Formats: sequence, C-alpha cells, structure tokens
Amino acid sequence: MFYSKKLKKLKGIKHCFFSRKYGFSKGIYKGLNCGRGSRDNKKNINKNLNFVAKSMGVNRAKLILMHQTHSNKVIEIKNYNFRKKIIADAMITKMRGLAISVVTADCVPIIIYDVRNKIIGCIHAGWRGAFSDIIKITVKKIKKIKSNNKIYASVGPCIGKKNYEVDNKFYKKFVSKSRKNKIYFYRKNKTKRLFNLRKFVTDKLLKLNVLVDQVDRDTFVEKGNFYSYRRSHKLKQKDYGRCISSIHLL
Repeated sequence: MFYSKKLKKLKGIKHCFFSRKYGFSKGIYKGLNCGRGSRDNKKNINKNLNFVAKSMGVNRAKLILMHQTHSNKVIEIKNYNFRKKIIADAMITKMRGLAISVVTADCVPIIIYDVRNKIIGCIHAGWRGAFSDIIKITVKKIKKIKSNNKIYASVGPCIGKKNYEVDNKFYKKFVSKSRKNKIYFYRKNKTKRLFNLRKFVTDKLLKLNVLVDQVDRDTFVEKGNFYSYRRSHKLKQKDYGRCISSIHLL
C-alpha cells in the first residue's frame, strides 16, 4: 500500500494506492487483482474487492469502480447513479461515504482532492486519455461544481520512462499535436523512443494550477508490488492483473 505524503496530511479523506500484495488471486494474477475485466477467477476478484472496501472503511456496495475504456469521459457520481454501471475513465463526487476507485496496470492512477469544496476525484490516465485531455476535463468539471478551488493531486505508480518504449508513429502523433511534446521523449535507437508518461500527466496538472505530488514507483520494474501490462506482454503471459487506487470522503 502506498500513500501520497500531501494527501495523508489532509483531514476529511482517506486514500490509498494499493499494491498487488495481500490478495487472494493465484497464478499470473497472484495477489490483490482488482481487474474485473481480467480473466481471473471472479470469486477471487470479489474477495480482493471486499478487502479493499474494508481497508477503505466502506461497505462493498460503496466501493465504486468504472468500466474503463481509455476515453476522456468524466462522470460526477451522485445519489441517482452510483449503483449503475459507470462507463468512464474519471469520476468526481461530493458524496461522503463512497470510495471512488481506478484500476491500472502501467497507466497512471491520479487521485484528486479539492480541499476547499470537499470534492474528490480519480482519473485513469493512460496515454490515450491523457492525450485527449481527460485531466483538463476532470479539473474543469470540479471547478464547474464550485469555484475558489484548492486542488491537490497525487500521481500514482505507473510505468517508468526507462521501460515505456514506443515507435516513431506514436512519437509523431504527439509532436504533430504540439512541438512542445518533444520533451517527453528520449531516443533509444533509430526506430524506438522512450516516453515519460509520468511527466506528461504531471505537467498537465501543473498547468491547471493543481498542487501535485508523486508516488514515484515503476510498475514495470516492481514485479512484487504491481501488475504490468507491458511486463506480462513481454513474458508472453495470456493476461494480467490490475492494481486499484481509491479515495474516500469521510
């Protein structure tokens, strides 16, 4: 379990970037696999989610997950929709007693708290979502609920720049959107570059005047702590687990 130093000091919330430890899943999913979209045993996934709910201090029905699709869709969770299937890649809420959560396996989990207006949020920021402005849309949605904000964000465990290898087509996609995006890439060889996803999402938050801290862990490298889509793919495993990150307005 990992925590933001800044968020840990703030009263009124509970949060956690859960590792893969302490879970019930077996085999390639060994540990706390919370990926309902994985091919893991559903009973084990439910046991894992029950463990997370208990750790967050909510009952299982109030541990809210999304059906994530690498979109830029942001949903505000209210009384009428928190029991429904939520198809989105970010959630915000003013509701107390809910633990809103995001699952990742290399993508960036971002946990957000507007301390002045008591609004919490969580974002699934893979390259697609970040590229299509999910971070900006989420922060704007928070500011639309209430202005005079003081927003904190913690950028959680994700794939590190040394292990995020991309091709020239990927690189050109980013640079054609903005020449400034060059700073997030490092040349590996003639056909491959390395992409700094953590810096890319962090800079987007900073531009929006969000106060940011890091839980700077590399999901690809830390096999004992995290699931990794890229590592599983490299090892030719048929599937992979997902870690969960959660925030709860007390």
